[in-house]
Amino acid sequence: MTDYSYHVATDADLPALTDIYNAAIIRGGSTADTEPVTTEQRKAWLDSFQTPYAVFVIDAGAGDTAEPIGFAAISAFNPRPGYDGICSLAYYITPQWQGRGAGKYALGVLIDECRARAMRMACTVIFADNAASSGLMERFGFTRYGLLPQAAYDSKGTLHDVGFWSYAL
Repeated sequence: MTDYSYHVATDADLPALTDIYNAAIIRGGSTADTEPVTTEQRKAWLDSFQTPYAVFVIDAGAGDTAEPIGFAAISAFNPRPGYDGICSLAYYITPQWQGRGAGKYALGVLIDECRARAMRMACTVIFADNAASSGLMERFGFTRYGLLPQAAYDSKGTLHDVGFWSYAL
């Protein structure tokens, strides 16, 4: 069994963040971005995260031998102050590490970090036919509170229903 670790993402992680996200875009089925992003676009995205929100790099291993294999992010659910304490979660794992417990680890990190940051509820949006991510949400106790039919295209041109999930922290 692989040991995983994580750290808060910095500019030094931008090449890995870009590669991981672009792999998800190109593969299809997990994001509504339809074209690969540039490192500059990822930098602007990373720079947009202000406390209490953050991006974490998920590593296989730890220390000098750690290999970035995914990332997880906590972002604002809505910028209006009445929604403070509710966040939006996202995570992406490189294809070769999917199905090996990295997604479970990433979601556990997100929940722990949400609690440490005094969030009261976490939400996420997942393509409804993404069985692995939907199953992980159920396993962690998230509730699907909505389904938007034929809502988003992926890079392959596939139209997906989108599920909306929440978790009381």
